[in-house]
Amino acid sequence: MKLRKHPTSLLALLAALLLLFTACAPQAQAPEQTPAPEVTKAPVPSEEPVSEEPAASFTPGTYTATTQGNNGPLTVSVTFTNDSIASIEVTDCVETTGLGVAAIEKLQNEILTSQSLGVDLVTGATYSSGAFLTCVTDCVKQAGGDAAALREVPLVTDPVEDKSFEADLVVVGGGSAGMICATKAAQAGLDVILLEKMPYTGGASMIAGGGMVITGSALQKKLGVTDDSPESLIEDFLANGSNKNDMLLLGLYANNIGAAVDWAMANAGVQYNEENGLGFAAEYSHNRVANVLGGSANYAATLRRAMEDSGAVLMLETRAQKLLTDASGAVTGVEAVKPNGSVYTFNAKAVVLATGGFGNNVDMLSDDMKTVLYYGPMSSTGDGQQMAKEVGAQFQLMEYGKRYPNGVEVSPRIGKSTIYGGYASFDVSGILVNKAGERVVNERASNKTVLTAQLSQPERQLYLVMDAATYDAFFNNLYKNGITQTDLDHWIANEGKVTPVLVKGDTIEAAAALAGIDGAALQATVERYNTFVQNGVDEDFGRSTDYMTAQIGAGPYYIIEQKPRFATTMGSLVTTESLQVLNESNEVIPNLYAAGEVVNGVHGDDSPSGANLGWALTSGYLAADTVIAACAK
Repeated sequence: MKLRKHPTSLLALLAALLLLFTACAPQAQAPEQTPAPEVTKAPVPSEEPVSEEPAASFTPGTYTATTQGNNGPLTVSVTFTNDSIASIEVTDCVETTGLGVAAIEKLQNEILTSQSLGVDLVTGATYSSGAFLTCVTDCVKQAGGDAAALREVPLVTDPVEDKSFEADLVVVGGGSAGMICATKAAQAGLDVILLEKMPYTGGASMIAGGGMVITGSALQKKLGVTDDSPESLIEDFLANGSNKNDMLLLGLYANNIGAAVDWAMANAGVQYNEENGLGFAAEYSHNRVANVLGGSANYAATLRRAMEDSGAVLMLETRAQKLLTDASGAVTGVEAVKPNGSVYTFNAKAVVLATGGFGNNVDMLSDDMKTVLYYGPMSSTGDGQQMAKEVGAQFQLMEYGKRYPNGVEVSPRIGKSTIYGGYASFDVSGILVNKAGERVVNERASNKTVLTAQLSQPERQLYLVMDAATYDAFFNNLYKNGITQTDLDHWIANEGKVTPVLVKGDTIEAAAALAGIDGAALQATVERYNTFVQNGVDEDFGRSTDYMTAQIGAGPYYIIEQKPRFATTMGSLVTTESLQVLNESNEVIPNLYAAGEVVNGVHGDDSPSGANLGWALTSGYLAADTVIAACAK
């Protein structure tokens, strides 16, 4: 994958000449290191006196560096003149389209425009942008440049300028719900502006699993399921959500998801992986989950293209901070701020909040959720919930989050998912055990069932045990979760001394010892499980023979921790059936609507497989319909 080249601008060269840096001799190439994700601020600009000498000096030529990105190796080539960075080209990149790639392009532009290395890493894509900056810095050193001095060169920024805009509809949040709402409304002829605080769109949908509920759609029938129904979906959602679901929202979901899928395929270019058909999910009585073609990153990119084609105006790095209201309390627009401090005022007939969840805002989490690993987008800070609260909005289910049982702790309170690797391991011979070396659950039961067993353990965690063949299947599917060979090698080298615990042993007992598990008990558990496989019956937990295809065989053996993780919050605005936000007196807040995770009461205390993407699509689709009708009056 190649990113475009960017020529050096005259403005950048003039800006660079204003500061003093002495030329330096070529330096040895520094070892590659991916910056830690928390390092996101650029150095304070230097206050050195201005000099007429050139700001930088390089040995002309093209230099190349490679380091580890978020998804794999990243290679960058940088061309220098005597006194400038002339161009930057990414020649090898497997970062996520629209996320890591967008972050790299942002830094690429900033470095070339300002002739500076003093750029901020992009929040939510710190590993990708950090790897890119590491490569460019390496190339500067290879060319004999002074990287430390270039980090002190201030960035060229736009002047502060407050502005006002007019629109029929302002959508706040560029995740899938927001993009769908903006697209449908713009296709109907409305003047639409979408505000996104990040330098890229996609939100949580960018890192979702890619599965989507499609009950009642033409595609579900085409793929062979003709007996699914809204009533069946409602029953399954209630069982999974502990009957805490908002019944009004759940009815909207069940009765409209099929039409929303049909619309998305016909009008937004969305495609599904029809070749693989409908996937099994233990939460459902019918097969109703299809995977979006190309995964969630491609899905988000597809929605962005559809939105741009619709005529909706997208404004990135524009953070909404306040809902504007008139004397009667009706919402009249949004106030937003740009990174340079410019304040933008958006006057609109309607505002749709599609700002996502609040999982990355610890202050908004319940005490229980604070103990769960977070792996969601860094942008989920509850902005929409806080703006809505300021105008008197009503909330429900704020104490809950969608927890999964398959996370590893990569830093304090931060996790990564192993769900796809885990599923692949259960197709071979992977088993889950507790600290005592005992199985406690049907490994291929629903995530909620496995989670319940996990939370009942003293340490609130389980361990996935694998032989060599099973580990290969596990590893071959981890790339879908952004876990690399480098990560695994590093974790194994720690020998279980620090989290995440991933250990390797020539025998079951040797691996168990490193993981702190009772080795003799685990050996007995493995032997008992192998008997179940041989006899075709799991006498302990009823694991289906479809997922007992092999005995646990030859080593080496691997054991990896499995801890609760979450990305999605269940906390929800309370709305009408038209997705109009209600205040604490159950009265409509005029002109204010909600879609997506910010109105997640549809799920109750937990969401089943494929439900979040499906709700984002359905609620965005329905919110657009409501606004279109309101603006026509």
